[in-house]
Amino acid sequence: MARQSPNRPEAEEPLGDQPADSEPVAESADSSPAAESAAAESAADESPADSAAAGEAADESPAAEPGTSGRALWEKANVSPVEIALPAGVGYTLRAFRKAGVITPTELATDDDDPFEERRRAAEARAAEDDEVIVDEEFAALLAEGDAKDAKAGDQEEAEEPDPADFEDEADDEADKAADEEVPVFLSHKGRLLLFKSPESLVSFIRSGAPHDLAQVDTWTTVAERVQSSDVDPLPEDRYELDLVVENLRGGHDTWDLPLLIAAGEVARDLGYALRLKPVVLALSPGSPLDDLDESLRKAESGGMGGYFGRRRLRKIGAQQASLGWRSIIGKISAAVDWRE
Repeated sequence: MARQSPNRPEAEEPLGDQPADSEPVAESADSSPAAESAAAESAADESPADSAAAGEAADESPAAEPGTSGRALWEKANVSPVEIALPAGVGYTLRAFRKAGVITPTELATDDDDPFEERRRAAEARAAEDDEVIVDEEFAALLAEGDAKDAKAGDQEEAEEPDPADFEDEADDEADKAADEEVPVFLSHKGRLLLFKSPESLVSFIRSGAPHDLAQVDTWTTVAERVQSSDVDPLPEDRYELDLVVENLRGGHDTWDLPLLIAAGEVARDLGYALRLKPVVLALSPGSPLDDLDESLRKAESGGMGGYFGRRRLRKIGAQQASLGWRSIIGKISAAVDWRE
């Protein structure tokens, strides 16, 4: 009779470890709903914190667009706030530099009923007629002289006339250079500079949509949409004290404030061009006494040997003449200002 292996239980005898194995399985089955419930409660407890953290991350993730406020706004728009002090007060405005080819000059308001304006137009018309008569007479004389020379010369060949296309090319080149030159544009309208007594009033005007010359600048929409009153803080080089110029010049060469006078010349040239103030443009044009003063001031400010010669040139410029010239310029600029509260 064959014997069973001592390690193998009999077929009829139940396995001793069967209940032990089945019990953990049942326990695991019983504990799974509890585990799921605990996980759900844990998720419910953590969800507010997680959502708050997610909200903070969402707020921090889209960083503020660069160039939307403060100095970054002006750099992005290539427009600058400017502070100008005149005898009537201190005001804020805006200035930009763009190529002349993309800027339309400010429109000057003229009164057709103004007798002085009518007299000026009549004088210009008479001068134009006189010029036409002179040109006609000279042209007729030249024709007669040419006919006489042709009769004497006989069969001599006429001199070759220049090609008109050559002159057209030169004119086109000059026009292209003028169009590429950067010119100043201010917050102005019809030849009047808009100066605001406070940053708040300046921002209020910008948002109003009122017409002005800076509206043609390509980045103006960005300025109008994003500017705040706290952004209107001009840099030191954009602050001009025109109200101190005349008194400083009257004090004599030893008291002249070179940076003050140089800055005044810069903004006066910009305003003269932008507002089409012909007396200001002519007074500061190359070769004029005030232009010589400006050049000497710049050389004296530069220092070195150039500064030495610049100071020597300043000694030759009359303080009284310079102060009178600048008083006229500041008067013209002041008359072209439209003050806004």
